[in-house]
Amino acid sequence: MSARRETPAELAGRVRAGETRALARAISLVEDGAPEAEELVRLLFPATGRAHVVGFTGSPGVGKSTLVSALVGLARSEGLSAGVISVDPTSPFTRGALLGDRIRLSEHFLDPGVFIRSMGTRGHAGGLAEATLQAALVLDASGKDVVFLETVGAGQNEVGILSIADTVVLVLMPGSGDSVQALKAGIMEIPDLVAINKRDHPLAAATRADIRQTLALGGGEPPPIVLTEAIRGDGVEDLWRAIAEHRARLEPGGKLAERRARNLAAEVYAVAAARARRHLENAVQDDPELTRLLDEVRRRALDPLSAVHEILRKVFHIDDEDDSDAH
Repeated sequence: MSARRETPAELAGRVRAGETRALARAISLVEDGAPEAEELVRLLFPATGRAHVVGFTGSPGVGKSTLVSALVGLARSEGLSAGVISVDPTSPFTRGALLGDRIRLSEHFLDPGVFIRSMGTRGHAGGLAEATLQAALVLDASGKDVVFLETVGAGQNEVGILSIADTVVLVLMPGSGDSVQALKAGIMEIPDLVAINKRDHPLAAATRADIRQTLALGGGEPPPIVLTEAIRGDGVEDLWRAIAEHRARLEPGGKLAERRARNLAAEVYAVAAARARRHLENAVQDDPELTRLLDEVRRRALDPLSAVHEILRKVFHIDDEDDSDAH
């Protein structure tokens, strides 16, 4: 006789109690897009909003994982619990990451006050950004005081993931012109903090000046720039202090609440758009009439906007709003 399956309500209760095995189970359900995952997140959501979510982005090899590991250690020394979500948009099992920088997080694996999870693109039925949002909510509901999100690069996918963070830290290396160009190109919004790692490098000061000049172009007050040496821990306390100060600046006047409300609204739109796109693609693929419309566009027998009108009308029962506005 098989054991009775745990209900979402029972699992939610164990997550709120901070049980590590329940956390692992809950995030696995979220990753797999399991049917009970939505009910679980719905039950946990009222218990969220307390954790400070800190996002880290930057090119591979700049020392993000080492910095996060050092910050986890500082948080624990202050009696704070921590969660870490390491996001790899290319693969769920990147051996280079596991054998390189990210292995430094292993020193916290046996600490019951720390929960660490790596997430990758494959296996996420709802999309990586959606799974990351839900995983962060689960960690928040479990009572974690601070949740670190670490992602590779500063492309649109990573920016979407970081949009759920209260504080965004861009990690650079001295001489990393690619990251400066990314800022100039507007690929990533202006971060809340910039950490230049490997501060003993001869180009550290020049990189800071270049970054400061680039950020000044955005107008307003530029974010703080902190020089660190993650392996030795130099400057990490300064970064930790800057992260805390950023949250402290947001809290007066409801700015933190406004930012979170804006982020959550953006996530609702993003998840809805992603699901609508998947539904649309499946509907078109399964409908010979809609497939024929695409073929006519390819043959230039039908213009794209006419095809859009027909597809929206049949799949979503949406008439062309532009036409209705024109009358």
